[in-house]
Amino acid sequence: MPRNSNDSTALSGGEGSLPEALSVPTKDVTRGWVASIVAINIGINVIFFAPINVLLGLQATAIDAGSKEAILSLVTACGASVALVANPLFGALSDRTVSKMGRRSPWILAGAILGAASLLLLSGATTVALMLLGWCALQAAANAAYSAVTATIPDRVPEGRRGGIGGLAAMGQTVGVLLGAVVGFVISGNIAVGYMICAAALIVSVIPYVLRPNDPVLPREFRPSFNVVDFLKGFWINPLTHRDFGWAWLTRFMMNTGNQMTIVYLLFFLTDVVRYPDPAGGVLILTGVYAVMVIISAVILGPISDRSGKRKIFVIISSIVIACSALIIAVTQNFTGALIGAAVLGLGFGAYLAVDFALLTQVLPSARSRGKDMGVINVANSLPQVIAPTLAFISVRILGGYTALFIVAAIIGIFGALLVRNIRSVP
Repeated sequence: MPRNSNDSTALSGGEGSLPEALSVPTKDVTRGWVASIVAINIGINVIFFAPINVLLGLQATAIDAGSKEAILSLVTACGASVALVANPLFGALSDRTVSKMGRRSPWILAGAILGAASLLLLSGATTVALMLLGWCALQAAANAAYSAVTATIPDRVPEGRRGGIGGLAAMGQTVGVLLGAVVGFVISGNIAVGYMICAAALIVSVIPYVLRPNDPVLPREFRPSFNVVDFLKGFWINPLTHRDFGWAWLTRFMMNTGNQMTIVYLLFFLTDVVRYPDPAGGVLILTGVYAVMVIISAVILGPISDRSGKRKIFVIISSIVIACSALIIAVTQNFTGALIGAAVLGLGFGAYLAVDFALLTQVLPSARSRGKDMGVINVANSLPQVIAPTLAFISVRILGGYTALFIVAAIIGIFGALLVRNIRSVP
């Protein structure tokens, strides 16, 4: 019996009487459903990474070139702070949703619509204040959608298939990252057009999912009564009571912190250190190399992990490979070294995304709160976006420049890899 089914069984008095929305999934999902999940992952990652990698940096430079690093750090950190709250909050709200569309679809649709509106606001932002408003609004909307789509996998996918599905979701994320770099390259400095392309991509990406009934409906009688105090208390998952969940959260947090430190100043690194003649084009090339390697490793190693029944060894090795990529860039500090580092990063991160996601779904505390619990896990993705820009800024300005930045990122990643060994319930 998977570990996340216990309290949902208690809720109704027996597993046989549970509605499909709260049951342990045993029926395999269709290819069409998987394709729709991949599409949403593509759309959401386009709107995250086109701005993070290129658009926000260009916008910061246009507003005040002398303070571009500080502006970018401020905007991305504030946006990530919003994501910290939005992801678990909307995940918890989706857990309680009794719509005829199911628990997750309404939030995916609403998040896409509001996200597109936020991107249009960003397209006209000419001040730091408007950048902050637009990016924070986008983070809230996109995380509403992302928290819901993330929860659909433990909702619908049997445990023994989650490595493979996680690999395909990782492929969707990576294609979104790559397309985000393409947007940054093809706009030729026209920031407004870039944001408009992102808005269109987000809306198109959710259409296959929301046009068909994909989500099991939660019967109204299974929705627990609402109490503000209990609702807020539910966001605290005691790491002493749920040790494996706590260790899994911490290791993902550390890996994402190191990875965010590596990419947050990539445009500036190519501009100021490598002095690459076309920095936006360089970002596209590096992202393309990274993306190809992510797709290969995620699609291959996710199913291998399913067949072997093992998760931790794949997560540990891939985490060490990711840390090595930062060291390669730190030592070489030229475009060739950056290319090699991007390839190594992609190789490690593809396996990590696929297998660590499967591992996380196996340590969720509760079947009836998968959306909230995955939202708490996703804080480990968002919180590094607050911390990493600050650590990157300190590394570049105080600790000795980009060499220090990449070395610090590698050290954080290696410690994250070592902590995976503390997870006991998953082999």
